[in-house]
Amino acid sequence: MDITVAVDAMGGDHGTHVTVPAALRFLDDHPDVNIVLVGMPDAIEAELKARRRTLGPRLRVQPASEVVTMDEAPQSALKNKKDSSMRVAINLVKTGGANACVSAGNTGALMATARFVLKTIKGIDRPAIAKMLPTRKNTYSCVLDLGANVDCTPQHLVQFAIMGAMLVSATRQQARPSVGLLNIGEEEIKGNEVVKEAAELLRRSNLNFHGNVEGDDIYAGTVDVIVADGFTGNVALKTSEGLAKMIAEQLREEFLRNWWSRLLAGLAWPVLSRFKKRVDPRRYNGASLLGLNGIVVKSHGGADRMAFYWALSQAVDEARAGVTQRIAEQVQQELELLAAQPEVGAVSPDTPLA
Repeated sequence: MDITVAVDAMGGDHGTHVTVPAALRFLDDHPDVNIVLVGMPDAIEAELKARRRTLGPRLRVQPASEVVTMDEAPQSALKNKKDSSMRVAINLVKTGGANACVSAGNTGALMATARFVLKTIKGIDRPAIAKMLPTRKNTYSCVLDLGANVDCTPQHLVQFAIMGAMLVSATRQQARPSVGLLNIGEEEIKGNEVVKEAAELLRRSNLNFHGNVEGDDIYAGTVDVIVADGFTGNVALKTSEGLAKMIAEQLREEFLRNWWSRLLAGLAWPVLSRFKKRVDPRRYNGASLLGLNGIVVKSHGGADRMAFYWALSQAVDEARAGVTQRIAEQVQQELELLAAQPEVGAVSPDTPLA
């Protein structure tokens, strides 16, 4: 089945200088994918001309007269820029003109616009941002939410767990992905009341709930899906990104310290090159906005061409796997299961009150 991706060509720090070349390379590598470049035609056509490429059956332009800036308030973008490249691209998903949308634009505006245009899946209160992160086991951990929802109820965390599990199941071909709840300890007594109640709900669900996990489990590969509220998840992600940058910078400083360390660096270059490729954050670019009636993938705003290429790959994988439908079906199953059970904390008639 051919997949069509709507690309917000104007979004991100670099706009068409990154999005268009990445899309062209992706087209060359994937003959069953079509691309719609959304944005200002003159800017897009200038990039195509510079690369001696032309439009055709698999590559077309959808005009949009406005651009959402990276620092623009989400409500302003939603209200005042109805013909932005971001919104037009998302509209293509809604109308069936595309199977997925990819944008490197303003995260808040993208989430607000996608939620307004596509609406959430029945049974999902709030969309969540999910990202695949590498682990020491050469596998991936799907972590969500990464910033869309700062304050969450136990029910929200359960919904995140369902969405993350279905994403992994669909795109990684895992029948029952394991789910962990990010906490300050593995013990059931740890955490605030929201986390404790969410854990109880997850134990009663059909999901493969592992239990509580800690921050170091994200990269250990302990579970396939790690669930947190957006505040905690975003702090964990940004902390790990900062640590990775610090390690890379300090390694470089040490290898360049003197002629002897430079020589050692040359000898170690094959190992360092493989290590760099293995942990290259560009290969994990692309965060999914889960819970919407359509596939939307957020690329990092500062992504280069390689990183944006991987965001396109994430979108295509989700479209092929039918992630949206999988989430909708699983949500309904879990809602029916939980509705048939007593509420968490309910007192049984046989339970003494004192």
